[in-house]
Amino acid sequence: EMEAKYTRKMQALRDEMDLRRKTEIHELEERKNTQISELLGNHEGAFGAIKNYYNDITAKNLTLINLLKEQVEDLKKKEAVLEKEKADVLRENKGLIEPLQEAQELVAELQKKLVHYYRDKEALMNSKAHLKITQKELKDLQWEHEVLEQRFSQVQEERDDLYQNFTRAINEVQQKTGFKNLLLERKLHGLLTLLEQKEVEFSEVLAASNLDPSALSLVSDKLEDVLNSKNATIQDLQLQLARVCKAHNDMLQTFEAKLTAFGIPLDNLGFQPLSFPFPGQ
Repeated sequence: EMEAKYTRKMQALRDEMDLRRKTEIHELEERKNTQISELLGNHEGAFGAIKNYYNDITAKNLTLINLLKEQVEDLKKKEAVLEKEKADVLRENKGLIEPLQEAQELVAELQKKLVHYYRDKEALMNSKAHLKITQKELKDLQWEHEVLEQRFSQVQEERDDLYQNFTRAINEVQQKTGFKNLLLERKLHGLLTLLEQKEVEFSEVLAASNLDPSALSLVSDKLEDVLNSKNATIQDLQLQLARVCKAHNDMLQTFEAKLTAFGIPLDNLGFQPLSFPFPGQ
């Protein structure tokens, strides 16, 4: 009985557990189906959204591609235009190379001129400063010129006085030196004439006397002594004449230098001063 009782209870419990299991399975299936339906709905919505999103992206990309194609065509056209402009610019550059070189040379020359300009400007400033100094010096020189003009007037007066005195002095000196030279020349000429006469007389005496060689030698010695004495006298006279001529010529040179210093031409003397030559010239 207990076994049958527990068997019935076990059977009832199994049935209850089966029913509960079936109920829970049914609820799980219903929840599963609900979730599946929800997931399908969600997936369909997401898929639609994604589809719409990608459709929009595709449409936009197509539009962008078309736009980019147009831009590429425009860029190609612009590139062609730029290539043409580039060719034109290259031709212009080739044509501008020579003017560019000329311009560069002109720039170099202008830079040199600019350097010279700065130098000239600096020199001009220095010249202006020097001009101020020179103007001041000019004023000082003008004042000195006035003083020198006054002194020149005084010197002119002194020159006129010296000119008159010089004319008188030169006449007196010429007269004195000329007279003294004339006396010395006449005295020398007389001594030479006397010497010639003595030599002739001595020759005649020797020819007429027929003296022996010893006496002739003694006479010759005495005569030679006399001749040496006379020659010494002649040399002294010549030296005196040379000193007088030199003093006369030195005096003439001194007066000529004074006339030149005072600005008096030699032609204004009215005569030509006589310069005596030295003996033997």
